[in-house]
Amino acid sequence: MSNSQTIEIEGKQLALTNLDKVLYPATGFSKGQLIDYYARIAPALVPHLSGHPLTLKRYPGGVDQEFFFEKNATKHRPDWIKTTPIWSEGNQRTVNYILANNLPTLVWMANLAAIELHPSLSLAKDMESPRAMVFDLDPGPPANMIQCCQVGIWLREIFEHLGLQSFPKTSGSKGLQIYVPLNTATSYDATKGFAHALARLLEDQHRDLIVSDMKKQLRVGKVLVDWSQNDEHKTTISLYSLRAREHPTVSTPVEWEEVEQALKKKDPGLLVFEAAQVLKRVEKMGDLFAPLLSLKQKLPRFEGIGKTEPGSETAQGVEKPKPRPSRGRKALSAKARTPHKAASRTKK
Repeated sequence: MSNSQTIEIEGKQLALTNLDKVLYPATGFSKGQLIDYYARIAPALVPHLSGHPLTLKRYPGGVDQEFFFEKNATKHRPDWIKTTPIWSEGNQRTVNYILANNLPTLVWMANLAAIELHPSLSLAKDMESPRAMVFDLDPGPPANMIQCCQVGIWLREIFEHLGLQSFPKTSGSKGLQIYVPLNTATSYDATKGFAHALARLLEDQHRDLIVSDMKKQLRVGKVLVDWSQNDEHKTTISLYSLRAREHPTVSTPVEWEEVEQALKKKDPGLLVFEAAQVLKRVEKMGDLFAPLLSLKQKLPRFEGIGKTEPGSETAQGVEKPKPRPSRGRKALSAKARTPHKAASRTKK
């Protein structure tokens, strides 16, 4: 691959530059490899980004250099890049967010060294209604991914008790994230309140391991159940997004059996995946998060959840659930198990 070239993708002309530039010094992972990864993962990734306002985290000098978040799409963009205008109360102006609705847009963003992709939980056409509820499990050292696995399994048990399906993915960094697809009319007030209540419930039941308050001094050796991501003004790292770590790790959908296995073996390395591994996983296993696109679920009423009676370890409104056997891949729809072809459609 030459250092710069012009390619055609789905009828769009793209000029790719500085392809040999190393973005991950520890591994030699280059900008060309970054573009190749996003082109090949596109069949699984684009459906999850399509229609969602997107914030880019760009590292033009590589992961060990300065970065910047880009919400407002750069003016120097092809006229075929789709954007959506959204009013920003904080900035008191309209922000034109990128909509990564297709492969050419994904490749164009990768050429900007947009290593990390952070989409809204909402579609641009309905910003007040999240499509899913998310919990970001963030370990405070010396806690690590293993403690996150335990907390994630406790969360899954609560969701099963409430008749809700949940899906885990790695953050691509040090934690685990749990998604509950909704795809029904709801609001951030509802999802954020519900998530906060469950975080408090878990904290009440497992004070030695879980905290729901973001104060750093409270998080040492514990797992923060970050419920605050359920907010119209916040974004969460996208599934299949690369992370700006020492190695090109990816925020990777995983099966509950994999979470259980990592916990059983106490091996956090079992849930660390780099770009090449993720491409092989998707080719073999399909998109484990496919149900997030279509599965419709409604949150139960949450009044009283998280409020405890004196001397009680069980919150009102939700009794402590009994552990249930993992349903694993059998619970996934046939669509979720259908492999996606990971081949790039780019032409020189």
